[in-house]
Amino acid sequence: MRPRHTLDDARRAREFEAYVAGAGGRLLHTATLLTAEPRGDNPRARRLLTLALARTYASWDRLHGEDPYDHTRQYLATRFARGAWHQNGGLLRSRSRSRPAGPLAGLTPQERLVLVIRLYEGVDGEQTAALLGLPVERVRTVFNRAMANVLRPAPRPAPPVGGVEAVPS
Repeated sequence: MRPRHTLDDARRAREFEAYVAGAGGRLLHTATLLTAEPRGDNPRARRLLTLALARTYASWDRLHGEDPYDHTRQYLATRFARGAWHQNGGLLRSRSRSRPAGPLAGLTPQERLVLVIRLYEGVDGEQTAALLGLPVERVRTVFNRAMANVLRPAPRPAPPVGGVEAVPS
């Protein structure tokens, strides 16, 4: 009986390694967008991805034809949301205490989560709501607010008038 388990374990390890080789880069980018860390310096994103991949590997035999990418993405999202919830004293919509520096740094954790799942991952609003356990209307509201914040141009200093520049306040 022992050799069969060894063969199954080896097969499982090869399948999982192939999965990580194919999906790992995209999943790391998703985690990096969620944590709003710079691409080259993303320890929180790497830790989040490691936890999600470990969870997927532990469930590998129980996936029974399910897409492992969906499983990993779901765990990434829920783990990020739970971590942001605890980090911010129960207020997922509040700003993170750490200083995010990525392109989505100006968004709240909830806005980043919804925006990344909807735009980068391509999950529709209803599925996003089900994944996060939120009403569909709440997901739409958060998504619209996040898009408005991302698309809002950065304030520029006033142009000089008559050779006098504006004094920064």
